[in-house]
Amino acid sequence: MSLKSLRNRHLFAIDAVSVIAATLIAFVVRFEQPQWISENLRLVVVYLALSVPLRLAIFFATGMYRRLWRHASVGELKPILLAGLGGGVACALAGLVVLPLFKLTATRVPFSVVFIDTFLTAALIALPRLMVRITRQGSMRRRKDDHGKRVLIAGAGDAGKLVVKELFASSQLGLEPIGFVDSDATKHGHMLAGLPVFGPLAHIPEIVERYGVAEIIIAMPSAPGTVIRQVVRAALSCGITTRTVPSLPEIISRQGNATGLREVEIQDLLRRDTVETDLAAVAELATSETVLITGAGGSIGAELCRQLARLAPSRLILLGHGENSIFDIFQELTLSFPDVEIIPVIADVRDRGRIFYIFQQYRPHAVFHAAAHKHVPLMEDNVLEAVTNNVAGTRNVVDAGIESAVQHFVLISTDKAVRPTSVMGATKRIAEQLVQNAATKHHRNFVSVRFGNVLGSRGSVVPTFLRQIRAGGPVTVTHPEMRRYFMTIPEAVQLVLQAGALGRGGEVFVLDMGEQIRVVDIATDLIRLSGLEVDADIEIKFTGVRPGEKLYEEMFFTAENVLPTDHPKVLRARNGLLAEGTVKRIDLLTRATDAGRSEDEIRKMLQALVPDFHPHGTMSHEEETRTESFRRA
Repeated sequence: MSLKSLRNRHLFAIDAVSVIAATLIAFVVRFEQPQWISENLRLVVVYLALSVPLRLAIFFATGMYRRLWRHASVGELKPILLAGLGGGVACALAGLVVLPLFKLTATRVPFSVVFIDTFLTAALIALPRLMVRITRQGSMRRRKDDHGKRVLIAGAGDAGKLVVKELFASSQLGLEPIGFVDSDATKHGHMLAGLPVFGPLAHIPEIVERYGVAEIIIAMPSAPGTVIRQVVRAALSCGITTRTVPSLPEIISRQGNATGLREVEIQDLLRRDTVETDLAAVAELATSETVLITGAGGSIGAELCRQLARLAPSRLILLGHGENSIFDIFQELTLSFPDVEIIPVIADVRDRGRIFYIFQQYRPHAVFHAAAHKHVPLMEDNVLEAVTNNVAGTRNVVDAGIESAVQHFVLISTDKAVRPTSVMGATKRIAEQLVQNAATKHHRNFVSVRFGNVLGSRGSVVPTFLRQIRAGGPVTVTHPEMRRYFMTIPEAVQLVLQAGALGRGGEVFVLDMGEQIRVVDIATDLIRLSGLEVDADIEIKFTGVRPGEKLYEEMFFTAENVLPTDHPKVLRARNGLLAEGTVKRIDLLTRATDAGRSEDEIRKMLQALVPDFHPHGTMSHEEETRTESFRRA
């Protein structure tokens, strides 16, 4: 490469001067007499003639002239130090060994000169490069609009530092960071990225008022939802907006990057510790295998398809009743995973013959059964549909799985199956019993997974509330003390996959989902995140508890033997043996629906199968006591 085509020609010239100066200074420091150089000119000149080209060649070989030094950081010191040390070692060999060995000079170069020369050269070549970086930072700060919006960074960590650097680099954003707040007391009063750490999160209102802050940027990608809620509510109380960096799951799944700011969403306010999946164990379910997902077009089913496709199965069977939703997920997966054979299958799980034919045709290794009717109030008015889909449909899929030698089967269940007060919950409890019976009788790894409400799924509270807010309100909540467990769709699916890997057969798995959250708090946060105020702009209207609903949910029956698993966030429940005649009574139930029996008869049969089933209005004394305690809380 010629000097003309060299990117950093100016640095090459500076380095040439620097290494000559470093050597001369080293001689002067060693002998403390500048005239010594003239008296020993041959030694100095010969040593320079060898050392300067040698050092510059080493600098070039280590890539010192291929870097954009205006973007340099602390990490760029490593190649500088390596180049300086490499050049020093090479020049030491030249001055201490080569010169006297080949009798190029009368004496060798003193060791102290080589030592001083090495460190001085490293310092002199580092200085102009760091000055380039410092000059760029100074110019970026000068270019900042003095009248830009002042922003406060919540989180004085690596993410906060990255945000500040990006804001200084992107002057067109018109955002001027003024400092940080952080819950870590050891950081208070210190400086980060040239800005002060003012104090704890509790001081946000005071800092906002004192410094005229117009926006808060949350730079805490791993913080729990309680901390995010504290910051957002403090900002809302001051009348300013908030933005956030993506959470760690978003960054890992490549949905965002550490500095890609976005609006705060409801998922951020509910953020919990990340569920870490044992990918090696989960991969055994899918990699190079045929995997079938029922209800593949639904919210949970579609996310299951996405995460399973990443595990490189040989075939992915997308089974669903709604052709539009299956078409959408089929198109998405075909584009995203061209190496996986994606097979869309339109079928109803209630069609026993069709389901058996599909299973015999594809003979899946693992099945994830997500097809179900899930809306509690709707199923109260459509009891027969709930039974035929959730019970008979599950029985068909389970029986077909046994017949075609399926090795892993995971039923997507619900917390509403525990002490159910709704038809939907009772039918899902019976579905769990069908899976348990198949696992026990046929010694297969058939398991169930329970979880709470899923944010963003079709028909869930968040999309409903957002629709009502866009329409100008009111936002309807059934009861001020209605509480639910909430989780995100990816989190729910990770649990499902982990359960399939942990299961040995017959268990029910549950995610440790922390505390239940009041639904009215979700509604309030969504209204505020929309830039509106409760009552002043949007009314929250309480409509009363609907048929089949209860004020809170449970994850386990009292009689269930709850045990930990190898996964810290997953619990296992193993039920006792099914009561004698349970399977026979399930058959009688499905025959009764086929025969068009009355809904009252079907409800009585559900109660016989699920003794803990207390339909709305017929709560046990224990249930009434628990409900009353929630009202008083």
